[in-house]
Amino acid sequence: MKLLALIGLLGGSMLLTTATGCATPGYSAEERNQQITRNQDYEFKQLVDDWDHIWLLRPAGHLTTWNVQ
Repeated sequence: MKLLALIGLLGGSMLLTTATGCATPGYSAEERNQQITRNQDYEFKQLVDDWDHIWLLRPAGHLTTWNVQ
């Protein structure tokens, strides 16, 4: 009987843990806003290159003007 109660208790706690998921959010509101701002800044910098490509202002090439590592 004790074994059955132990198995039930362990099973219930495992079910509760997997059903609730993460208890805290991954990012705070400030961190999320900083992430969005960084992403928009990067996208706007690349928008200049896209605009030049659309209007054929820069000849096609295989080398990038961006610093990549």
